[in-house]
Amino acid sequence: MKNLLMILLCFIQLPVAAENGKPGEYLGAKTSETPHWFKQSFLEFEEDVAEAANQNKRVMLYFHQEGCPYCARLIEENFNNPDLESYIRKNFDGITINMWGDRDIVSVGGNLFTEKTFAEALKVQYTPTLLFLNEQGRVILRLNGYYPPGKFRQALHYVAEKQESKLSFNEFMLASQASKTGSLIGEDFFTQETNLKSLLNSADKPLAVYFESADCAECSTLHSRVLTDSPTRQLVNDMLNVQLNVHSDVKITTTDGKHISQHDYAKQLNIGYTPSVVLFDKQGKEVHRMEGFLKTFHFQSSLAYVLEQAYLTQPSFQRYISSRGEKLRELGYDTDIWGYKSSYPEN
Repeated sequence: MKNLLMILLCFIQLPVAAENGKPGEYLGAKTSETPHWFKQSFLEFEEDVAEAANQNKRVMLYFHQEGCPYCARLIEENFNNPDLESYIRKNFDGITINMWGDRDIVSVGGNLFTEKTFAEALKVQYTPTLLFLNEQGRVILRLNGYYPPGKFRQALHYVAEKQESKLSFNEFMLASQASKTGSLIGEDFFTQETNLKSLLNSADKPLAVYFESADCAECSTLHSRVLTDSPTRQLVNDMLNVQLNVHSDVKITTTDGKHISQHDYAKQLNIGYTPSVVLFDKQGKEVHRMEGFLKTFHFQSSLAYVLEQAYLTQPSFQRYISSRGEKLRELGYDTDIWGYKSSYPEN
């Protein structure tokens, strides 16, 4: 019965079949080649960590998948940027991991995995995902999704300069932002309610908390390109939506009843990228988050993933979005994973 409910919920969120009766196309995939200067590792991570430490470097694990346009953007805009390339090569040993691959991995501690079971164990939900390891092989920073060059450079400095012993990634990133004043971009679907616990108790909907900052280029893109898409906006309107300023001292009540500032809430959730959207179930438990640059299909699918409660039966977001795309194409609509406009109409 539970599985049947999940299937029905999934189709509630999808449109009726297109009139032409033809299957849709899969668009937006992009191939890319990892830079030649990445380490040719045997994927025995204790050795990799030790070798990097001997050269005063740290290990950077790069999870990718075939056809991922966000991975291609990471390579084109970041890894192929001369200044960033020089900095990475000086301070890091980069190692690639195919999240669906079958190569053997020996983790720090000697546990055996394949690439795909390692990605599964680490709950990799987006590609690219980058994990940075310290000299003991512990993860000190995880970047879920694509970071544009400016924010990516900040993340690299945080790890290379060993700032984790001084302050959190959230504190480091927010402290480095030039502008802490100004207005956020408003939307008519944002509620003014600041008691998140009370808000959840008053409505039978999941909650989306948007963490943003003023003068944020990526926030502007989210509002002007992604949230203007009608089918995406329909999904947004099916949720409770709250917008918070990561620099604000204005108090809110969190989903677990704590009375703290918006800034401290962002710190508590380790929000280091704006915009980030943290998604909570109807009981106030975080079930998914978006904390990197996303275009429409992935943003929209994140909302649907929570609205359908698909996370209860499908822990892999990547498998979920693949299935969702297939269903859309079966209905006759294109799936464009790198566009800003949905090919199907609003229900």
